[in-house]
Amino acid sequence: MSEYPLAVVTGAAHRLGKAFALDLARHGYAVLLHFYADAQAAYETADEIRALDRPVFIQQADLTQPDQIKALFDLVDTIPHPLKVLVNSAAELQRADAQTITAAEWDAAFDLNLRAPFLLSQAAAQRMTEGGLIVNVSDVAAQKAWHVFPAYTVSKAALESLTKVLARALAPTVRVNAIAPGLVLPSEIVSSEQWDKIIARLPLQRAAHLSEITAALDYLLKNEYVTGQTLVVDGGYSLV
Repeated sequence: MSEYPLAVVTGAAHRLGKAFALDLARHGYAVLLHFYADAQAAYETADEIRALDRPVFIQQADLTQPDQIKALFDLVDTIPHPLKVLVNSAAELQRADAQTITAAEWDAAFDLNLRAPFLLSQAAAQRMTEGGLIVNVSDVAAQKAWHVFPAYTVSKAALESLTKVLARALAPTVRVNAIAPGLVLPSEIVSSEQWDKIIARLPLQRAAHLSEITAALDYLLKNEYVTGQTLVVDGGYSLV
């Protein structure tokens, strides 16, 4: 058996997905790095993983298409490392009016934010016959009423429910948990003024460091008695 277990990380080219992929590499995992559109960023992230002397594999896929999820796991089956971790980080965040959002826009968000993690988890669990960990990346939005991001907010709340359902269904072989970050990296759809205003409202009055979010993953890797839980790492945002 290979000396490196395998971790699959979706949306791993940049932002939180990249941070999780690099963290897993530092912990001795080979990484299958999934990306959707930004090939340059994906290959740059892969170079950073190789610099850590860890095996890395790259796969482009539109996770809203079940056949492309199947192709992703067809690749997993060719990799000489046992699958032990899946991090479902890929997601879509789009501003919309709850009164006018279309069915197509709603479905697009749910196809990526909820259905894809479900199908990916199904496929991963089939291969984690000797144990494994699935981590769904949620959001503090799951506890809030972000009316300007209706599909995103509801899909993340549903993802946390799915986490509990899968934790029961896949136990005791596979553990399933979620991480719900708060404010970490500014988004292009939030102005710097809005970002600063939200930060000022937080009890801890600052954005998270990436290492503080990946520390939640580290905890889930180490503590094998945790399943069905959502770790909220939000600087107190859920309190306001």
